Amino acid sequence: MYQVLLPIGDATEVMDTLYPFFRLGEDGFNVVVAGPEARLYHGVMHEIPPGENIPWDITREQPAYHVKAEVAFRDVNPDDYAGLFLSGGRAPEYLRYDQDLLRITRHFFDCGKPVAIVCHGVEIAAAAGCLVGRSATTVAKCELDITQFGGTYINQPCVIDGNLVSARTWHDYSPFMPKFIELLKLTSGVQDADRGVSS
Repeated sequence: MYQVLLPIGDATEVMDTLYPFFRLGEDGFNVVVAGPEARLYHGVMHEIPPGENIPWDITREQPAYHVKAEVAFRDVNPDDYAGLFLSGGRAPEYLRYDQDLLRITRHFFDCGKPVAIVCHGVEIAAAAGCLVGRSATTVAKCELDITQFGGTYINQPCVIDGNLVSARTWHDYSPFMPKFIELLKLTSGVQDADRGVSS
């Protein structure tokens, strides 16, 4: 079973996180959720509320589903994984200080393994020093997390740069997820029949 690592923490955005968890599983990949500790984490939902009397300039955060991490970052052996998925929410703002997660992230970039990034997940790759000379997209308010760390920001739904596939938000998953899955299959050398998935 080919595995994809999905780091999370408290305030992980549930649409950013749960869709790839189930979608990658549908295509035969085992998604392993990791966190600072192996425990249950509080997911959140971010949206700009429609029809408010006073408009919001930024997304409002509210509680959502809980997501369980089955392994702590310090116990992750990145050699065991075919790809990395960095989801968004507020969690990356503090996860980017976790040295074990930064070590893990560098492994995937250094080895050329597929990396998917959506929304605030880009903050982790930036902190790991992995965006120098790379092109990527993210939610507009995180543009500086690319450009200030030596990368080029492109405002498109999906940007592919070698092993890196990025999207602005979960709204862009339709063009984004197929590209990441295609890259996972290509670099793993896996055919659908190998994983019992009919085409």
